[in-house]
Amino acid sequence: MKNSSIKVGVIADQTGPLSFVGIANANVARMVVDDINASGGLLGRRLELLVEDSATIDAVAEAKATKLVQHDGVDVLFGGIYSSTRQAIKSEAVVRGRTLYIYTEQYEGQENDPLIFCTGPVPAQQVEPLIPWLMQSTGAKTFYLPSADYIWPHLLNKAAGRVVRANGGEIVGEEYFPLDTVDFRRTVQQIMASGADVVFNTLVPPGLMPFLDELDKTGFSKRGGKIICTYFDENFFNLVPSAQIEGLYSCLDYYQELEDPFGRALLRRYQDRFPGSAMLTAGSGCTGHYRAIKMWEAAVKEAGTLEQGAVIRALDHARISEGPGGPAEMVPGQHHVRMNMYIAQAQGGRFRVVKNLGPIDPNERVIADELQLSKSG
Repeated sequence: MKNSSIKVGVIADQTGPLSFVGIANANVARMVVDDINASGGLLGRRLELLVEDSATIDAVAEAKATKLVQHDGVDVLFGGIYSSTRQAIKSEAVVRGRTLYIYTEQYEGQENDPLIFCTGPVPAQQVEPLIPWLMQSTGAKTFYLPSADYIWPHLLNKAAGRVVRANGGEIVGEEYFPLDTVDFRRTVQQIMASGADVVFNTLVPPGLMPFLDELDKTGFSKRGGKIICTYFDENFFNLVPSAQIEGLYSCLDYYQELEDPFGRALLRRYQDRFPGSAMLTAGSGCTGHYRAIKMWEAAVKEAGTLEQGAVIRALDHARISEGPGGPAEMVPGQHHVRMNMYIAQAQGGRFRVVKNLGPIDPNERVIADELQLSKSG
């Protein structure tokens, strides 16, 4: 039916260890979809948003992807936080369902399926500018890498190691832990014994909080140690005592203190509609959700149709002139976004931007196969 709704699927971790960010992602999707509908919808049709809770469990995300694609028949799917969750969604939505999927979270890069676009930062936009800047600014040379044991930390650590060594530094320790690990006493002892200048952290909740508590108890930061965590945003001041992350460095595409009028207005609108602890931040993927939905909207408008191949061809060069953190655009052929990046430091319970890096390319691989992209195959 010509005037039937356009179905938009979102998979968000609204319960489980990542609920504090998944709820915010769902909120951003609701706000942007409501904005589109309030301005007349898309192609003269209303968007129908279908939000499913993945509960921070990959098997649940996979099942919800099956429901959204096979039962609900969504035209596009957004969401997922962990890279393992992206792969679970991909197996059902993309590999089996042949549906356009836009992954919204910062991640390790290297996703290159013709049906997948990515709107969060990748290593070329985070570790490649952040680590040399930190080493030059502070004189840090030695790095210890405590890590969660899944795809993102393994590949991000490889990128970090390359950059550290290229700048004359050394990796003095690298460990991987199951996601439910909560005892980090031995690891923190090893960090202190190694004399590491920097802890490059890729541990995630729930293990993140006991690790930071243990590290703080040893006086790592007080003796001059630096902590890097590329995904840290304003949400984490609600999770851990601010003293434990005082001085921590992060590198993201948006921070709430930026003096960008559009970003400030968007943040105020979000806070008015969704007051509480689930904040609009970059590390949570909120900014990636905003870019993803607005770029998809721009692509559908350009294509003048929902035919998947036409939408993908338009999405390949889609851009938005304003958004949280600034304008952004897909790099043709890469399915990843050129966007503004910022280095920030935790100071007194908030993140303060210490370096505006400007727009940075993702430098991802070119998608080779742009053929046979429609659902009909």
